[in-house]
Amino acid sequence: MFQKMTRLVPVVLSMVFLLSLVVMPAQAQDPILVGLSFSDFETPRWIQENAIMTAALEAKGYAVVSQQASHDPVTQNNQIANMVTQGAKAIIIVAQDADAAATAVEDAVAEGVVVIAYDRLIATPDISAYITFGLIEVGNGQASGVLTALGITDLDNTGEWSVDNPVQLVKLEGDPGDNNAKFFEAGQDEILQPYVDAGIVEIVARQNIANWDETNAVTAMENILTSQNNEVDAVVAANDNLGLGALQALAAQRLSVPVSGQDATIPGVNSIARGEMTVTILKDYRVMAPQAVELVDMFLNGETDPDLQEYNLSDLTGNDALTGTVLAKYLPVTQVTIDNLYEEIVVSGFQGYDDVYQDIPEADRPPRPEEATPEAAS
Repeated sequence: MFQKMTRLVPVVLSMVFLLSLVVMPAQAQDPILVGLSFSDFETPRWIQENAIMTAALEAKGYAVVSQQASHDPVTQNNQIANMVTQGAKAIIIVAQDADAAATAVEDAVAEGVVVIAYDRLIATPDISAYITFGLIEVGNGQASGVLTALGITDLDNTGEWSVDNPVQLVKLEGDPGDNNAKFFEAGQDEILQPYVDAGIVEIVARQNIANWDETNAVTAMENILTSQNNEVDAVVAANDNLGLGALQALAAQRLSVPVSGQDATIPGVNSIARGEMTVTILKDYRVMAPQAVELVDMFLNGETDPDLQEYNLSDLTGNDALTGTVLAKYLPVTQVTIDNLYEEIVVSGFQGYDDVYQDIPEADRPPRPEEATPEAAS
């Protein structure tokens, strides 16, 4: 009898074990961690894009860790390394400095992490993809918007401007550590150079502004106005912060000239509505942020985006010493002036009606979008 019981024990234990596998629920796996690394949150759009990407990632079941580096490349690299230590399998990065971030990215990729360079290129072929807007087109739109406001349409139609009376033009360029800044500048110069060569436009000052900071732009513009004895006819500024800084310095001298911007920020588009800033460039991050999330999801699932195209890193950075290629996607941009401000910014929902027309008298405002007739919105 004892022998029979002894033989039955292993059988019973095996059955209990098998039943436990059926009855006990499977252990839920922890969600995959994705990091969001931003250069700063002083730039208003980054806060919005952080919210969009966080929500989109969580909707797909990912856990999210997000940090901003307050414009410090060393801090950003440390934050990226910490995300890898926490177990992040992918990181979307808005780099403060294209070169400095490359080291942290290469270390992360060596640990098997997928890295997406968001809006700003990171100078290494190790990134999985780079998603941004048409950088040259941004600069094109800034320069052409300012020239149009000056009454210049082509070399045969330059309005009041001539070799004897050239446009005295100032260029306020972006942060030198941001790879995008050089392409915005190239796009501007592509439009301006024929007029410079013809003697219709004279670039009297060209200055990069650290951290895209408005206060720095005010100081730079004040110094330029002093050196030029206030003889400035236009300002091509690389984003809204710089344009608004230029406008502040110009207003102090009671000067009103065409000024460009970029990003269609609330202060920027409100300035256009007031008749101050001339042109901004809309880069609709409501489109780009979800696409960055889709790229992460694709790469983590062994897929890729067929719209990505291969580019030489040297071409994207202007540095011939850099080798290798990166996959990149460029999204379209829109030039915004007072003529299409309502349609492109308000009706589209990019910025709110009350924000765009803040302090504008009711009689001078267009109807709210829900009240607009097809004729009014066309």
